[in-house]
Amino acid sequence: MKMKIILRAYDHRVLDQSAKRIVEIVHNLNKDGKANQKLKGPVPLPTKISRWTVLRSPHVNKDSREQFEIREHRRLIYILEPTKDFIEEIKKLRLPAGVAIEIKMA
Repeated sequence: MKMKIILRAYDHRVLDQSAKRIVEIVHNLNKDGKANQKLKGPVPLPTKISRWTVLRSPHVNKDSREQFEIREHRRLIYILEPTKDFIEEIKKLRLPAGVAIEIKMA
């Protein structure tokens, strides 16, 4: 069995801290002898960039425009053979605001 964890955030620093916390959980469980699970990652996935162009003034200055963009950063972590202890730790994990976590079992 394999667990796939995808982390998403707009701030890459907060995202890297969250990924580091998950990696620390795996290493602590392996060090305590409670588990022997293998870890692959965190793998940085391509950044999704969304861009918008908006008119500054709809009447006189139609040539004047503003451009905005949002960057969504993603990290992928694979856990091979996750244990019940690890799943309990992940459920208890409190991530910072703005970090979305998606867990899939494969």
